[in-house]
Amino acid sequence: MKNASFRQLRVFSEVAKHLSFSKAAEKLHLTPPAVTMQVKELEANIGLPLFHRQGRQVSLTTVGEYMLVYVRKILSTLKDAEDAVARLQHAEMGVLHVGMVSTAKYFLLKMMAEFREKHEAVDFRISIGNREQLVRMLEGNEVDIAVMGRPPKDLEVRAEPFAAHPHVFVASVGHLLAKRGHLTVEDLRQYEFIAREQGSGTRAAMEKFFADARLDPRIKMEFPSNETLKQAVMAGLGIGFVSLHTIGFELQHQQVAVLDVQSTPVVRAWNVVHKRSKILSPAAEAFRYFILEHGEAYLANQFGSFLDMEGK
Repeated sequence: MKNASFRQLRVFSEVAKHLSFSKAAEKLHLTPPAVTMQVKELEANIGLPLFHRQGRQVSLTTVGEYMLVYVRKILSTLKDAEDAVARLQHAEMGVLHVGMVSTAKYFLLKMMAEFREKHEAVDFRISIGNREQLVRMLEGNEVDIAVMGRPPKDLEVRAEPFAAHPHVFVASVGHLLAKRGHLTVEDLRQYEFIAREQGSGTRAAMEKFFADARLDPRIKMEFPSNETLKQAVMAGLGIGFVSLHTIGFELQHQQVAVLDVQSTPVVRAWNVVHKRSKILSPAAEAFRYFILEHGEAYLANQFGSFLDMEGK
């Protein structure tokens, strides 16, 4: 290990993350042979193989699994050191790794563009996943800050709410319930639902709503993306439960109907989150303050008019 380089460790970590040499090469802007060479050199330094290779199938060896734990710690410590130096230099520059739940991409990417207009020296690296995936990213120090709904309870984080996050029931514009006024939860009982996957914050909010109402919904389909779920709703395959922030375009063009269901919208909060033990770089601190200062007004401006429907 004495002759191992940080470059080799970064390459190993990326291959282990994707279990693919080609994907790691793409992420690192290297060629696949260069990635293979770096891994082979690291394996030579260690004296043991780190990966099993069977054709295109790649998996970690036992040694690789142990190594990955320590390599991530090393790279995380190195990143903290780089951030600390940047802080001392008072330089808002460098690469900022932001994680977000998939629902946040409907507004956060535009906010990033506005932030970069004033901070041109900051480059973003973006990771998108559901809530469970984002918690794992935070735990593994794979992101500097994260934007999500419900922050983790079993991880030491600083979570700061910055805006309301309403969720609503939606149906196709031709659905029978779309033609009715105020609905009770009981009115939904006979209909089939389209839901996000287990592990997503939207799914957790939907399940809590029905649990509080003591109703067991008939979930017909599950989708891991908001876009596919919306298409299924528009096709008339069932009723959906979504974040209002994902359907601005569809509402504006009357492609879906929001159902006026009792006790909705279900309002949660958007949070900007980071591990308490993590030293944020000046770039990360600047973006964190930008979200806290402008997030609520931005969302109100973009989506506030849709909350006025049916007298809400």
